[in-house]
Amino acid sequence: MDVAALKRYCAGLPGAEARLHGPPANILVYTVAGKRFAHFKTSAPQRWRFSLKAPAERFLELTDQPGIQPARWLARFGWLTIVDVRTMPAGELRALVDGSWRSAVAKLPKSRRPPDLDRPAPGRA
Repeated sequence: MDVAALKRYCAGLPGAEARLHGPPANILVYTVAGKRFAHFKTSAPQRWRFSLKAPAERFLELTDQPGIQPARWLARFGWLTIVDVRTMPAGELRALVDGSWRSAVAKLPKSRRPPDLDRPAPGRA
């Protein structure tokens, strides 16, 4: 999966919104009802590195793989960074994004959690 396909996938999740933050952050952030679930770095030298919240039980396993590292500033919260998304199998990448999205939705108060946000869109795991 390339960067463009992953951007479309993130934007297509129920309730997902993309917002570009300029300098000094230089990130493209994906949120659901204001809760961040993924982001891309948009400036050199880390351009198009992708970060998301990993399942706690998989964090060490994933960060032991080449090209995946603890996310700067956010690793203590279980976030990791994938240096080049093209090197990761598309199915595994989609599953990680879905898990990060579900984690963000779970943190929303029920009053801010529309019914269509309780599960991924049809055809998504």
